[in-house]
Amino acid sequence: MEVILLERVEKLGQMGDVVKVKPGFARNFLLPRKKALRATKENREVFEQQRKQLEAENLARKGEAEKVAEQLDGMRINMIRSAGESGQLYGSVTSRDIAEGVTAGGVTINRTQVVMDHPIKMLGLHDMRVSLHPEVSATVVVNVARSAEEAERQAELGRAITAQEEERAEQAAMAAEAAAAAAVAAKAAEMLEYEPEEDLTAAVTAESEESAGEETSADEAAEEEDKA
Repeated sequence: MEVILLERVEKLGQMGDVVKVKPGFARNFLLPRKKALRATKENREVFEQQRKQLEAENLARKGEAEKVAEQLDGMRINMIRSAGESGQLYGSVTSRDIAEGVTAGGVTINRTQVVMDHPIKMLGLHDMRVSLHPEVSATVVVNVARSAEEAERQAELGRAITAQEEERAEQAAMAAEAAAAAAVAAKAAEMLEYEPEEDLTAAVTAESEESAGEETSADEAAEEEDKA
């Protein structure tokens, strides 16, 4: 089937081009989305009459898309998913998930604008293209991780965290916790050392006072004997 393109269509042609496509592709995609017209004699004449208007509308849409692309290009969105040691997801991240993540980030798009050949099924950083206009697109970075902390580390490293690195990170965290607990215990023990010293000082003082009292009593008794 031959159609007249009403806008640029990737891998097909530019606005005004007459191209041959499969009937199913034309009926299910190009025609219902008003991206093309059947290349009949009447439609060719209608297109030529409306060409300037279509080109002006296309330029306006392109300008709006470029403004959105400035906000969107380079945006990072985190996707928290469960995964095995190999990094394989228990499930996947789809175009709908990405569209919802981008929209939550402040730029509204729909899933049909996310260009992906297949769902994401591995942990890591994935560059995904978002088509905002036939001539304008932007790239978002989808950070798929097991947790927000892992996503942060992946963003710093620029790659996925391996199972071995995750295990080492957990061991380091446990060691840090143990060291912190030991430091607290040492501080507590240091503080407790002062109480026995105070008790000992009090005991020595009391004993000295008692001895001094006994000596005084003995001296007084000796003086009385001398007098007698």
